[in-house]
Amino acid sequence: QVQLVEFGGGLVQAGGSLRLPCAASLRTFSSYVMGWFRQAPGKEREFVAAISWSGGATSYADSVKGRFTIARDNAKNTVFLQMNSLKPEDTAVYYCAAGPTISSSVLRYNIWGQGTQVTVSS
Repeated sequence: QVQLVEFGGGLVQAGGSLRLPCAASLRTFSSYVMGWFRQAPGKEREFVAAISWSGGATSYADSVKGRFTIARDNAKNTVFLQMNSLKPEDTAVYYCAAGPTISSSVLRYNIWGQGTQVTVSS
C-alpha cells in the first residue's frame, strides 16, 4: 500500500510562489502516474496536473497552465508541484494522488494523500 504525504503548503501573497513536495512510501513508486488535485471550500475536488511514470508526459488544467509545473524524482519517491504567479483563486487544499494512467478524473486515482493547505492572499 502506497502512502502519500504532502508538504510545503502555507500562506503566500498573490504573485508569489510555492513548491509542494509529495513523498511516497512505495518501492514501485516509479510505476505510478502521479497527479495533483485541489479542493476549495464548498467546491468539488478538481484536477491540477499529472505526470507519467517516466516523467515524459504531463497534463495540466487550463487554469494553471504556464504557471504550475509538475515534476518527479523516482530515485527519491517524490513528486513536486511548483506553483508560480499564484492567485487568490488558487487557494485550496492540495492533494497528491497515484493511479495507473494520466487522467483529470479523481476516479482514476486510487491512492491519496491527506492534503496540504495553500492560501493566497490578495
